[in-house]
Amino acid sequence: MPSLQVLPDRQTIPIEPGQSILQATLSAGIPHVHACGGRAKCSTCRVVVLQGLENCLPRNAAEQELADKLRLPAEVRLACQTCVQGDVEIRRPVVDALDLAMTRQELEAPGQRLGEEKQLAILFTDIENYTPFAEALPPYDTIHVLNRYFRLMNEAIAAHHGYLVDYVGDGLLVVFGLERPAEAVADALAAVQAMYQALDRLNPYLQQMYGRTFRVRAGLHYGPVVVGHVGEGASRKLAAIGDNVNLASRIESTNKELGTQFLVSEAVVQAAGSDLFIHRSCSRALKGKSGQYQLYEVLLPQAAGA
Repeated sequence: MPSLQVLPDRQTIPIEPGQSILQATLSAGIPHVHACGGRAKCSTCRVVVLQGLENCLPRNAAEQELADKLRLPAEVRLACQTCVQGDVEIRRPVVDALDLAMTRQELEAPGQRLGEEKQLAILFTDIENYTPFAEALPPYDTIHVLNRYFRLMNEAIAAHHGYLVDYVGDGLLVVFGLERPAEAVADALAAVQAMYQALDRLNPYLQQMYGRTFRVRAGLHYGPVVVGHVGEGASRKLAAIGDNVNLASRIESTNKELGTQFLVSEAVVQAAGSDLFIHRSCSRALKGKSGQYQLYEVLLPQAAGA
């Protein structure tokens, strides 16, 4: 008889042929939430299959309908509908009242997947020497300048199919590839060029008004990222999570050490091919990361032809 290892309960229980995972856990006295009574009308009984997914029978029509609605990944199964033919290890993500409330929220917002891995271009930017600039201005002026800057940057990003994930102080986190996966790197490079062109239009205004200008540093990486919606109510938004997001941030911050303006990773160079004007490359250790990383200083077309 197959066995079912259940986390976070740390129990291993038998499961009979034709018996659903939910039936097996309830029979073993595990408090497995199933708000709809196990009729595939909710996802509160869902489990993450950690091992043995190949031993789970395919989704039936009822489970598939809900999985499509919530865009559940293959390893997330409805316990009430899933039968197994071999040993399986699962984790119950819905274990208390707060989890239950969050799950109901997800059901009420179909299409907002819990999390999905995508191959994206990840761009970080920040304003060089922003702190002295902000300290020299009244707070209201600083807000005005930032709003003007962010508006121009967002226009450039949107024009090239990017998604502005977050404002990080004076910095931006942007991803490309959500709309056009095959063009992720090309769109990112075009957006960076457009952002610097927008900066060229902004700086005369800043010089005239405040006697100062902005210089922006950018770092670009390409790789798998988990994207999903986080937050509550009106603050709910798309987030990009993963080691590659952190790596893109480290690449951007390395500009300060090297005195460069735009650095990209090896993955970007490989994806872009001949579309880059590479000025120089170097192997660097990045803060918080192990090993060496090959980074490339990229010149924008107008700079490369100067």
